[in-house]
Amino acid sequence: QKGITIVITNYVYQEVVDRPSHIPRFELGALKIKDLIEKGIIKFATDLGLAQQEIESETQHWLRIANSSIRSDNHSIEIVSPAEMSCIAISHILNKKGIENIIAIDERTTRVLFEKPENLRDLMSSKLHRNISLNTRELVDTKEFRFIRSSELVYVAIKKGFIEINDKHALEALLYATKFKGCSVSWEEIEQMKKL
Repeated sequence: QKGITIVITNYVYQEVVDRPSHIPRFELGALKIKDLIEKGIIKFATDLGLAQQEIESETQHWLRIANSSIRSDNHSIEIVSPAEMSCIAISHILNKKGIENIIAIDERTTRVLFEKPENLRDLMSSKLHRNISLNTRELVDTKEFRFIRSSELVYVAIKKGFIEINDKHALEALLYATKFKGCSVSWEEIEQMKKL
């Protein structure tokens, strides 16, 4: 069985540890993640030998592409953060090195932009109530990226026996927890996963 390494970037650390640690509502989650990093369960991309300068350069490259892909009234709409694009950046770097990887991300905008950009145009148009244009010229190599949501990770963890809650409602409870914590999983998808 292959080993799995969970990797984050400095931008992700800022988003999930630094900022939330100053907000009482989110402080416990930040402390839990910080503890996982200190125990070596979660590693930084630089721990894998990736150069911070290359990560930063790739992050800015993908940030520029993503944030210029959706336009309204001749203006680009900023749709993604550096944290999200830093994940795309390290995935791209790892892909170039032939290292298999998958991006764990709950943010729908990023996933849809790289999986089905035309759906993002429709989604944004509906959300903003205005015409949206999509520039996909630079989004040609996005099929290299693979994504997984926390709801799917929870599903696999339950099915593989990694979560030791012996109750028939455990899967349902965990799936709802991911949704209420911000995972973009639909009610229909939850129902489907419960039946599998």
